[in-house]
Amino acid sequence: MADYTPTVDDAEFLLNEVFDLPSQWAANVTLSQRIDGDTMTAMLNECSKLSSEMIAPLSRNGDEQSCQFDNGAVTTPDGFKQAYQAYSEGGWGGLTGNPEFGALGLPKALAVHCEEMFNAADISFSLYPMLTAGACLTLELHASDDIKQRFLPQMYSGQWSGSMCLTESHAGSDLGIIRTKAIPLETNKDIYTISGSKIFITGGEQDLSDNIIHLVLAKLPDAPAGARGISLFLVPRELENGQRNTVTCGSIEHKMGIKASASCVMNFDAAEGYLIGNAHKGLQAMFTMMNYERVGVGIQGIGAAERSYQCAAQYARERQQGRSSASTLSANQAQSLLVHADVRRMLLTMRAFTEAGRCLSTYVANQLDIAKYGDSDDKSDAETRVALLTPLVKAFCTDRGFESCVLGQQVLGGHGYIREWGQEQLVRDVRITQIYEGTNGIQAMDLLGRKVMPTAGANIRIVADEIMAFMDEHKTALPASMATALTASVESLLRVTEHLCAMDDSDNIGAAAVYYQDLLGYVFYGYMWAKMVVAATGDSQLHRNKRQLAGFYFNHLLPRVAGLQQSLMADLTSMMLIDEADF
Repeated sequence: MADYTPTVDDAEFLLNEVFDLPSQWAANVTLSQRIDGDTMTAMLNECSKLSSEMIAPLSRNGDEQSCQFDNGAVTTPDGFKQAYQAYSEGGWGGLTGNPEFGALGLPKALAVHCEEMFNAADISFSLYPMLTAGACLTLELHASDDIKQRFLPQMYSGQWSGSMCLTESHAGSDLGIIRTKAIPLETNKDIYTISGSKIFITGGEQDLSDNIIHLVLAKLPDAPAGARGISLFLVPRELENGQRNTVTCGSIEHKMGIKASASCVMNFDAAEGYLIGNAHKGLQAMFTMMNYERVGVGIQGIGAAERSYQCAAQYARERQQGRSSASTLSANQAQSLLVHADVRRMLLTMRAFTEAGRCLSTYVANQLDIAKYGDSDDKSDAETRVALLTPLVKAFCTDRGFESCVLGQQVLGGHGYIREWGQEQLVRDVRITQIYEGTNGIQAMDLLGRKVMPTAGANIRIVADEIMAFMDEHKTALPASMATALTASVESLLRVTEHLCAMDDSDNIGAAAVYYQDLLGYVFYGYMWAKMVVAATGDSQLHRNKRQLAGFYFNHLLPRVAGLQQSLMADLTSMMLIDEADF
């Protein structure tokens, strides 16, 4: 597999020049005590070193060796233990967590760039600490003070890890029909026995941490029917008295990709557990973790696309194949692939998507920081944006990430289909990002059906007004052609939103959802490119490339909005006309 070089320069460009975040942090009473520009740069450089020198070299062997299962025990590939120890000792598992429990309490807008580096290095490895971070956030927001003190310090340190146990063999996205049961002990009402089986549990068993803290959805005996009857429980692998809890791994899945990430079948046989939050309110608590993971999954798509681009660009520079139409070389001589416009089309598409996705993840992370640390007047607007854009980050960034990895494979031709360069592994690894943590179709339904429709598009108008205000403020810095194209795309978004909000047919909303999600994604990527162009006014290679890539995006990728609008304004009933028996 080709080497990976973290994009520290692009991260600093976004943090310093596009969003001016060190100044925002300095003005915040809490964050000013934890982070400044120099610390930010030092952390990005340290993350770059760990991800590129220690984790990235493990990726290919991790895929080939994969996790091994033997009588309930799971062994991770060679080198994973050492990398996990270095990751934990560096404090990377507690970047954004509460310092009261040993974490660093840093802004999410910095953390997303570290997360991208780790995921670009290897998604499989990064899944283990990612699940732990999500579990920690859930406990911090919903657990009792006693539970927090007993579990969070060891989880933030990496000594213990976390897992999320939702899915059952008969219940995927429809969690209301889960069968796992929780019964309070007669002798101690604070302890419950958890019984049931869960599948697809990332890191449910592994040899990296001393203990695994499972967050498990289950139903109490008096639970109401459906999703309203789900409760959340903490179930440790090892009990505090040192004994093994009755939690076992029945098997691990043999998967298309992310083979070094253990996807486990977990069996709970009257295992000891503790209620987190209120009874029958577990799904709301678990969504804290799921929404955190959904942003993280979007970053996985960006990271995989970045590594695929670097590999494809290196190959295109070095590969001598064919000649340009203007070449005067002899018939037995060749030029690099970069003389071919179609190869450039693929590389520029990859890079335009990846850099816009990185900008979007920074934007959303900053909104999370404002919602957490900002003034009360700013929090409400930030929460509105986060709610709207979380499904977009998860789905649009991973759809474009998969598209980019396939393009990277295509640039290499036959060499992209074999093991040597690693492109086929990236295609296999990134494919899961469109499926887990809620499929991208479900994200689209969440975006349109639960976020846009109930507000009659008010939240879309908020972001549309923001985009238009930005262009008005920077009308002298943004090229007129870009401003015209972005304005037209925003108008398309508003027109389609009004059209859909006038509907009351759930089938039509379902038919429109993915198209609508893509439409919003292309518009928001356009906004991100506009912000980068306004910031990239210098003569450096980075600034020059930003302006050039923005031109490619506005000329060749933003026009996809027109086709999406046409589909969304067309008759959507055709999707439901064919009888079920005819499929």
